Amino acid sequence: TVPCINSVNGLMHQIKSGKDYRRPVMIASLLVSFLMLGGKMTAYTMTGSAAILSDALESVIHLLATGFAAFSLWYSVQPPDEQHPYGHGKIAYFSSGFEGGLIFIAALSILYTATTDLVYGSELHNINTGILITGGLAFVNLLLGWALVQTGKKQNSVVLIANGQHVWTDMWTSVGVIIGLMLVSVTGILWLDPVVAIILALNILWMATKLVKNAVHGLMEAADPVETKKITDLLDRAVREEKISGFHQLRHRRVNDSIWIEYHLLFPLEDSISKAHEKSHGVEEALHSLFSNDHVVVTAHLEPIEHDEAHPHNLHEPRIDVLGGDSK
Repeated sequence: TVPCINSVNGLMHQIKSGKDYRRPVMIASLLVSFLMLGGKMTAYTMTGSAAILSDALESVIHLLATGFAAFSLWYSVQPPDEQHPYGHGKIAYFSSGFEGGLIFIAALSILYTATTDLVYGSELHNINTGILITGGLAFVNLLLGWALVQTGKKQNSVVLIANGQHVWTDMWTSVGVIIGLMLVSVTGILWLDPVVAIILALNILWMATKLVKNAVHGLMEAADPVETKKITDLLDRAVREEKISGFHQLRHRRVNDSIWIEYHLLFPLEDSISKAHEKSHGVEEALHSLFSNDHVVVTAHLEPIEHDEAHPHNLHEPRIDVLGGDSK
């Protein structure tokens, strides 16, 4: 456990440098997941604790989920190709949902095991040893979870954030196990062990639901209201500064660290196409600065401010502006 703590500490210092450490952090997560499974199964064998077994079962699921997350991280950064012109980033949301589904299964397994022990009773041994092993593993997960989440936030990686949240769930599960074992050790009441396991399972179910919900939002390309406000504020400022005469039909979507923005910009009729394009390019540069840590793709449709006169036949242009009404 100590060498593992030192390696994770090294990663934490590297992450603060601002470089891209997605790959080494993901590899560290995969290696630590093997350590967690081995350590917790050892602790269960020594103690016979239902709570520790529930923690170990969650680690089995975590190992499978981390393996898939590692593949998803590699696949999501592959460049666009003819079949996937928008890239492969959406697999990150599928990975998050997959991880949530596996956590859900683990929680059900924990509930079954704990309920069985609660009904038929259980015997515990070497409780103090189990507490020490579980505590050391929980501390490793605390550091690893921080490294995964911080790297994920810096790189806008859904895969790393989901995996980091899963690691933290594993850590809190271990903390609950320790509390339960300490209560059993102090009071001698054996049924406290499976009761703690049931409480932990319910918490894991909540985390699984949250991961699946976030995955669905990503796959359905739900617009982030905070990002919507940033974009509309920038465009409104461009109108006030008379860089553009107005805008409408704003759309935007995010996949990991890539954001696609499209809109219709309005210009005075006397502006030449070259001048309108120059103004549009200025707005686009401002958007790149606004999302400086992301890969930004902007698609602009340039129109004269006399919009209705320019489209006498309407040409089936959509009139519903889902992110706000016309700004003229």
